[in-house]
Amino acid sequence: MLGLMQDWPLLMHTVLDHAAIQHPKREVVSRSVEGPIHRTDYATVRARALRVAQRLAREGIRPGDRVATLAWNTWRHLEAWYGITGAGAVYHTVNPRLFPEQIAWILNHAGSRILMLDLTFVPLIEQLAAKLPLVERFVVLTDAAHMPQTGLRNAIAYEDWIAAADGDFAWVKVEEQAAAGICYTSGTTGDPKGVVYSHRSNVIHAMVCNQVDAFGLAAADRVMPVVPMFHANGWSLPLCAPMVGAALVMPGAKLDGASVHELIEGERVTFSAAVPTVWMMLLQHLEATGGRVDSMQRVAIGGSACPPAITKAYQEKYGVRVIHAWGMTELSPVGTLFAVKPEVAHLKGEEMLRLQAKQGTPPYTVEMKITDDAGRPLPWDGATFGRLKVRGPAITRAYFRREDEAVLDEEGFFDTGDVATIDEHGYMEITDRSKDVIKSGGEWISSIALENAAVGYPGVAEAAVVAMKDPKWDERPLLILVMKPGAAPPSLAQMRDFLADKVAKWWLPDDLAVVDEIPHTATGKILKTKLREMFRDHRPPG
Repeated sequence: MLGLMQDWPLLMHTVLDHAAIQHPKREVVSRSVEGPIHRTDYATVRARALRVAQRLAREGIRPGDRVATLAWNTWRHLEAWYGITGAGAVYHTVNPRLFPEQIAWILNHAGSRILMLDLTFVPLIEQLAAKLPLVERFVVLTDAAHMPQTGLRNAIAYEDWIAAADGDFAWVKVEEQAAAGICYTSGTTGDPKGVVYSHRSNVIHAMVCNQVDAFGLAAADRVMPVVPMFHANGWSLPLCAPMVGAALVMPGAKLDGASVHELIEGERVTFSAAVPTVWMMLLQHLEATGGRVDSMQRVAIGGSACPPAITKAYQEKYGVRVIHAWGMTELSPVGTLFAVKPEVAHLKGEEMLRLQAKQGTPPYTVEMKITDDAGRPLPWDGATFGRLKVRGPAITRAYFRREDEAVLDEEGFFDTGDVATIDEHGYMEITDRSKDVIKSGGEWISSIALENAAVGYPGVAEAAVVAMKDPKWDERPLLILVMKPGAAPPSLAQMRDFLADKVAKWWLPDDLAVVDEIPHTATGKILKTKLREMFRDHRPPG
């Protein structure tokens, strides 16, 4: 016996339809690449997205074809995003922070036929154009007045391109399981891998993220996705906000502390999301200028572990609730979020901060387990490290053009490559990437826990920990620091004293190095492979 409910496919365009009908005048504010602040609304975004879809259909784009974007978070990127899926095509958000060779590789691997790009990236693509034989047209996301002279094939200004369509167009009908988007992993080891999202997975993921114990968005919110749309769907915020009718504030290309602060204050932002580096820059700007962020109610921080010092500063000094989150491109991307369960609501002060340093619990639709290397389940005791594995309707089951490669275990769980603990209340804490954990005398040391603790030392701007070879213990931790301007670096003895009551004694670093800059991946994470290469010959004192 089957249910007698309507068959109403979960398609991305239905989210924008809803926003345009129920919240037509809700603002979409952008800092344009050209400079000025631009204002539009959901009704207009939908009307222009229909013109994008119509124009793509005229270009011969058919369901399943890939259309790439190389763009910052702006209203034009939002229109293109919805217009591409509304044409039945697959958006391919390209990360401009990848190496140029990787950008060319993934555009060719995806088979993207049209590339929509911001003015910022025209010089880059001009250099790569000869290596992009499959791209038939380049659409520059600007107007005629700002359109540069370029030799790119069939190049046209976006505003001129959609002006040739009248928007009298119906969204192309596809199945909810049809591909909607593709995003490539950062490829720190080997070639980048393509993760293909479906309409169904994207809509389900956004609904989950809008739960109260997740992002908890409402129509009264003003949402600023600092996390770029090329980072795994902008953490779903371009779907979450219109789904509930929240206003969107798109920050464009300027993501420094001063520019982010200007938009928060000027546009009365209530919710935002980004990697810890962004919030560290904003915090430094606020401390230097005495600025405030009084409209901000909560902020999601993910991409890498959020140091407790950042959480404490935002919550205690500025009254902003920090939602520590974890995820991956393969998870659409959100896998866990921090919310206070009744079982831990009695915790206060430092005890609560220690709990908030964990990445939180999985929402409904994400199942989670930890296992040993042989796949045997490990206990949820908050102390036992294991390989973190997940499954759910918005989690990948294969990579694009690599469908024959098995990435799931016999129970259908995806191995994230992270090492984690899970406590008795279900709170998960990433202790390391499996390739980054420090193996000392047969025991594991969490580089992330050491990094988070070290950032709390006065004057430290950023910290990283990698293994150095040791004749007795095999590996021992090397602490690498970047200091704030004018701050004096600590000695090894001073840092060990500072960390003594924060981590196990045998975890304390055996040496310390101070550098001007720590390298990062294209997604803002510390690039441990580069650091290990830089310090491969480093040995403990004596």
